[in-house]
Amino acid sequence: MSRTDFLDWIAEITGRTPLTPELYVRAATHGSHGQKDYQRLEFLGDRVLGLVIADHLYRQYPKEPEGRLSQRLNGLVSGSVCGEIARQIGAGDHILLGKQARDDGARKSVKVLGDVMESLIGAVYIDHGMDAARSFILRHWESRVSSTVGDVRHPKSALQEWAAANNRKIPEYELVDKSGPHHDLKFTVRVSVRNIGEVVATASAIQAAETEAAKKFLEKFT
Repeated sequence: MSRTDFLDWIAEITGRTPLTPELYVRAATHGSHGQKDYQRLEFLGDRVLGLVIADHLYRQYPKEPEGRLSQRLNGLVSGSVCGEIARQIGAGDHILLGKQARDDGARKSVKVLGDVMESLIGAVYIDHGMDAARSFILRHWESRVSSTVGDVRHPKSALQEWAAANNRKIPEYELVDKSGPHHDLKFTVRVSVRNIGEVVATASAIQAAETEAAKKFLEKFT
């Protein structure tokens, strides 16, 4: 894909013409490519994303307490959500990867896609400022914000509350497997409640695997 096609794609997903094209190239460059990669932009974009979503939730739900807002925030800025949005906007087609990473399937990795999504946010922030970054984020997140209704408790919190309410031991989490290439590690976690049962779940981060395991446990046993 040509540089022109790449910058046209950036303009399409951000709604703005890139002023500093090199920023966006860097935002799409994985460490395996051998050039300056996206890690610093990812660091910045992660913080900008958290601030924008927190501010939006604060205004969107004026009567909700801090705890409930935190639950919504955690669900909206997770690596898996960032990765899914990156996939939806076609980021995988534009990531610059080394041969081994390409062969290992990094282009479809939720972890890599999520990192690139945060990097793009960082690039927009530097290139156009906070208002543009906010617009870019809400353009791709707002439907998820409005759909976050009902029980927004974190699955791990919900499972612990269920166990306490039913006079059970607290849930126990155990890492049972770690596999895959460095850029796309997979963690398998087991959660169990004594005398009730256990389930396992796999994700690209231990916390995400624990969350998914708790969710599956609640669906199976409650």
